[in-house]
Amino acid sequence: MSNRHNPETTEVLIVGAGAAGLVLALDLARRGVQFRLVEKLEAPFAGSRGKGLQPRSMEIFEDLGVLGDLQASGNPYPPVHSYDGGQVKVSAISQARSPTPAEPHVIPLMLPQWRTEEILRAHLQAAGHAPEFGVELVGFAQDADGVTASLNTRTGVQQIRARFLIGCDGGRSFVRRALDISFPGESTSQRAIVADLRIDNLARDAWHQWPKAEGGHLALCPLPGGDTFQMTAALAEGEEADLSDENIHALIRQRSGLAELVLHPPLWRSVFGVSARLAERYRVGRVFITGDAAHIHPPTGGQGLNTSIQDAYNLGWKLAAVLHGAPDALLDTYEAERRPIAADMLRLSMGYLKAMQENRPMQRGRDAQQLDLAYRDSVLTQELRAAPGDLRAGDRAPDARLHDPQDGVVRLFDILKGPHFTLLAYQSEAPEIHHRFNGIDIAVKTVRAADAERVADLADVDNHLRDAYGLRAGQLVLVRPDAYVALIADARDNEAVARYLTRWLGTQGN
Repeated sequence: MSNRHNPETTEVLIVGAGAAGLVLALDLARRGVQFRLVEKLEAPFAGSRGKGLQPRSMEIFEDLGVLGDLQASGNPYPPVHSYDGGQVKVSAISQARSPTPAEPHVIPLMLPQWRTEEILRAHLQAAGHAPEFGVELVGFAQDADGVTASLNTRTGVQQIRARFLIGCDGGRSFVRRALDISFPGESTSQRAIVADLRIDNLARDAWHQWPKAEGGHLALCPLPGGDTFQMTAALAEGEEADLSDENIHALIRQRSGLAELVLHPPLWRSVFGVSARLAERYRVGRVFITGDAAHIHPPTGGQGLNTSIQDAYNLGWKLAAVLHGAPDALLDTYEAERRPIAADMLRLSMGYLKAMQENRPMQRGRDAQQLDLAYRDSVLTQELRAAPGDLRAGDRAPDARLHDPQDGVVRLFDILKGPHFTLLAYQSEAPEIHHRFNGIDIAVKTVRAADAERVADLADVDNHLRDAYGLRAGQLVLVRPDAYVALIADARDNEAVARYLTRWLGTQGN
């Protein structure tokens, strides 16, 4: 074991092995970045908690190669059955939509958080990495070249030296507090008990809710992959949070009025308060915070876990680029892009919470699916067309069905998949650019229109690309590694891509 005089070294130290830390680790692993992932808990998290994956997160998981396993374990949300005396109102938690070539994932996936994280750990293990449980960050100091961290391990205190430290350590983040980052917002007096337990004699084809039950709201949601339900029971102001088996069973029986239920001991139980807080900063020098360490929120709307995943996805490629020689200013764009997204997410979640409190319909609209989140105002975004269309630089990169001369029909997402930038030249030759900038690959593809005779890498035979991106002949589209449109340029500006890559990835192409 290393000691204070001979510290271990790594490029990135990730603190916290929840969903955000695991996604960041998976992204860094495929980029060849050296990291350690530590978690103070002695064992993996065992509860359902964040159980909804929104369509944008599903696109991220597809890129990371884990979506198939998640879909095999999860289900779409069941209909909501709301009970009021003898009346039952049936509704859907999300608006029904059909997939399109531009948006292949439009139905949220329900999966308990413990299972999502278990799948992420399995893929990380396949990549040759694993979280270190029972390892707690107890202190750190940074200088111009890196961070020296103290880790409390099962065998004593260990020193480690890292180029960057990332705090993915939850709402009570040690990293955030150690950086003295303020965490303004509001904490309401509302609290609730949440628990996972088996319930016999209760149909599993609905999310059962008693919004007007005496004593407070009760919800019983069937969890996929087993025979358990997630119970959520609101507590009255000042009510003691009794997490005993007996009290949880009593809450269910009293508020549901269903004497025939057979209730089993909870497998996991917790109490949570309803708060909405946003960190004042996401970065101090070489230390960053992400996920719940940067923002906490009501669970309404299914936004928090997904926002945390996308924080990590935004930060991962930027860390790798800077470690390969890109300018440090690239890392400043993480906070600039993600903090406004979190602020909007908090407002959305609080809106859903208010609707629930007022017993109004709480159906989640398109705004909950996170497909329209954009970085149009980011310094990383360049919209250079004289006449932009509906989709602009800074928006999420839509999918499209294209034709490959060798492989037949391919999806644009298959082209974008991986840790590279992608340059699409529509009905024109691609400009001459370096295909690597400081270790970052640039995939260059020419795309011809449906009626063009010229040979190209891909053919837009159904005009999916043209329609989704609003393209004209000769225009260029540069897509970031996190599948956002970095730049769209007219044909007359072939040097725009090279200037962009040189500015943000460095000057050493090869």
